[in-house]
Amino acid sequence: MKATGDNSGNDRSESLVDFLARFTASDQFAGIFKEGMGLVEETANYLDGPGRQDARLLDRTGAIAYATESMRLTTRLMQLASWLLLQRAVSAGEISLADASKEKHRINLTEIGAGHTLTGFEQLPPALKDLVDRSLRLHERIQKLDKMLSAKAKFVSPQPSPVSHQIDRLAQVFKMARR
Repeated sequence: MKATGDNSGNDRSESLVDFLARFTASDQFAGIFKEGMGLVEETANYLDGPGRQDARLLDRTGAIAYATESMRLTTRLMQLASWLLLQRAVSAGEISLADASKEKHRINLTEIGAGHTLTGFEQLPPALKDLVDRSLRLHERIQKLDKMLSAKAKFVSPQPSPVSHQIDRLAQVFKMARR
């Protein structure tokens, strides 16, 4: 998320923060944020309630698949929620872009995908499979957004204008003439 370019980085960082603020104030971000946090809550309610009863009905192979898949699901959702909250905190000015860059390294969006197919997956309750599918779709969308934001942060600084060099030289000349 670090902006690159000029020596100070201030204009670039401010530009990125402005972009983040606009993006996180958008309907697109509001929708994905609401979806993500809602999915976290829905998953917690399922795993702590009906999911416990569903898991008791599985044989040993199914129970292992259930435990593994529910762990993958909660890990994925925690990483996605962390990403969403981090973006919102930067745009709200709660943390600096530099601090967000440090925190972003703790969020791993690449290793929280579907993983390999589990033996016993076919036994998993439909409700758990639905939560997994929805979390994977959300994960894919957030990965795309993260790439977009990272690309915005890594823009190349523009080359100085030849005209600005001439204006600087003229300013120097007039400055010397005033002495």
